[in-house]
Amino acid sequence: MKFRKKHLWFIIPAVVIIAGMALAVAGKKKTDGPKTVKVEKKNIIDKALAVGSLEPVNEIAVKSKISGVVGKLFVEVGDFVEKGEPLLEVKPDPTPIELAEAKRHVEMVNITLNTLKRELVRNEELKKKGLISDYDYEVLRRQYDEADLNRKIAEERLQLIEKGKIKIENTSIESVILSPITGFILEKTVNLGDPVVPLTSYQAGTELIKMADMKQLIFKGTVDEIDVGKIKEGMDTELQVGALPGKTVKGRVKLISLKARKQENTTVFPVEVLIDDAQGAILRAGFSANANIIIAKKDSVLSIPERVITFRNDSAFVRIPEGEKNSKEVYVETGLSDAIQIEIKSGLDDGQEVLEKETKEIT
Repeated sequence: MKFRKKHLWFIIPAVVIIAGMALAVAGKKKTDGPKTVKVEKKNIIDKALAVGSLEPVNEIAVKSKISGVVGKLFVEVGDFVEKGEPLLEVKPDPTPIELAEAKRHVEMVNITLNTLKRELVRNEELKKKGLISDYDYEVLRRQYDEADLNRKIAEERLQLIEKGKIKIENTSIESVILSPITGFILEKTVNLGDPVVPLTSYQAGTELIKMADMKQLIFKGTVDEIDVGKIKEGMDTELQVGALPGKTVKGRVKLISLKARKQENTTVFPVEVLIDDAQGAILRAGFSANANIIIAKKDSVLSIPERVITFRNDSAFVRIPEGEKNSKEVYVETGLSDAIQIEIKSGLDDGQEVLEKETKEIT
């Protein structure tokens, strides 16, 4: 009897462990049935993705029409300025040869003008006496007028070289560059003492300052050629700005380019989205962003994951449970898809279960 009791302490735990394993296996077999998903009402949005950044609608590069060096800077990056306020001063910095030539040129044209003036006085007396023709007098008069104009040009050029400012009739040319618009200073590309090349008809000139009206920003990006045929100008757009997580900026498509471009071995089309509502967020030029262009949207429609649908011969089918072990295939009419969820127009009811597709283990 003692011998049996002694071995009983080893037998009972073993029986308990075996029974537990059996229950676990049985439970696993019971729960390892076919997986299903339920038909549910959800919002489905078909979107086209554009990747790009925020930029001002009107960004201006300020340049000078006179040469020299930067003498004064009145603004800094981030400053808000009104139209007509001073931005910087370009101080004339002529070479000694340029200054000497300008002064001597003024002297030469004055000599020519004085000579023609004396000759014109003499010819006026001769004309009164009938000793020269009207034509000869008119030729001399035209030469005098041209010499007088050349004198004005030479003096104005010398004044610009020396002082950097001049007024020609009703037009003032100054060395102080004024703001062409009301807006913010985005970038300052020169410092004190930097040389300035003027803007002319044959040269671009030195870019001094970049500024823009930040009240109106635009998204510029690209969309894949697969989606460009689905989008239209005026479509609503939701922008996700990388620097503003959790905030959605509202906009609408303004422009779809007619010409594609290659980008990392893919064909894309440039698009522009005009921002209508920043949702209280502070937007800055250069923010990277993704634009979700809403192609179509349906609220609270019957839907299932698109992965459970089998497409065959332009038709869609799903399998639904029939009893404990059997299933049957049914035809469904599908609608809008966002590539994850797909609308079910007919063939299934709300709350109905649909079988997942069987997965094959990779061996």
